[in-house]
Amino acid sequence: MRASGVRVVVMGVAGCGKSAVARRLADVLGLPMREGDDFHPAGNVEKMKLGVPLTDDDRVEWLARLGADLAAHPEGVVLSCSALKKNYRDGLRLAAPGLAFVYLHIELAESLRRVASRPGHFYPPSLVASQFEALQDPTGEVRVIRLDATLPLDTLAALAGDNLFNNA
Repeated sequence: MRASGVRVVVMGVAGCGKSAVARRLADVLGLPMREGDDFHPAGNVEKMKLGVPLTDDDRVEWLARLGADLAAHPEGVVLSCSALKKNYRDGLRLAAPGLAFVYLHIELAESLRRVASRPGHFYPPSLVASQFEALQDPTGEVRVIRLDATLPLDTLAALAGDNLFNNA
């Protein structure tokens, strides 16, 4: 299915499967996929490698880059991004009116298990708790689809794609 003009952020805490689901969803929708981590300034990545949680100030440039990229894809795009706080999501919505979010809900223990099992990733398990502390649950916000992150990846992509078209 080709989803012209659909812009969607696959969001959630570390280890929820944002990148993997976003890749599959992009394939389902026939859209390009953008990896949110690729937009972090080098200083942010270094902080995270050292186990230092990012602050709202640290995220300003990153979120601006993400918003600009969403705006540059009016034909449609799937972006993986934690989008932990409502004001972050609202900023992305301003950049891309009609933006949808797929929130991958996961429990702390499963998130920790997954992050600890990722070889070579810059994000350490020691930062997982800080993401849960920062998370403002988007359930109930406009154009947010909440899915159980423990479902199989292909199931998550299919559910997200179906929900995007049924709730457009």
